[in-house]
Amino acid sequence: RLEEFLKKEVDLELSTLPDFEERVIDFSEVEQLMNSINTVPAPCAPVINPQAPNAATGTSLRVCWGLFSDDTVECYQLCYKPVSNERHSDEQAEHTLKVKETYCIITNLLPNTQYEFWVSALNASGISPPSERAVYVTAPSPPTIKSKKIRSCENAALVCWESRDINPVDSYMVEL
Repeated sequence: RLEEFLKKEVDLELSTLPDFEERVIDFSEVEQLMNSINTVPAPCAPVINPQAPNAATGTSLRVCWGLFSDDTVECYQLCYKPVSNERHSDEQAEHTLKVKETYCIITNLLPNTQYEFWVSALNASGISPPSERAVYVTAPSPPTIKSKKIRSCENAALVCWESRDINPVDSYMVEL
């Protein structure tokens, strides 16, 4: 019998139900879901710290901030500009620095001048909203002592000086 069966010509064409014929499967939703699993969300806004004591010289400031989440951050974008009392303060030159740490020392600033700072965090998915803005102030320049006007006697001395700052200085400390 097997021999008879093997001698017969068999039609191997399979019939399929119409539901499966030429059906296109859309994997775009699955692909989007898989990509969303592998992507890192954009970071949250950093928190900029207020100016710390001794964080300023006449020409530099040390600005610090923190990130209070477990966000992945590749770098930070620190922005700053001088604070102006004029109406057109938005026209002040804005500076931007890319920083890897959560602090930055900014140099080449003007003495006794206020600067406004804000920071954003960046990663592969994007940039965070900016932090709140913080105002930092550089230290005043030391005064110029007018040596020709110095007078002294046994119990007293008269020392005259002149401020080198454009902005008014609140007070000076004289050390003996």
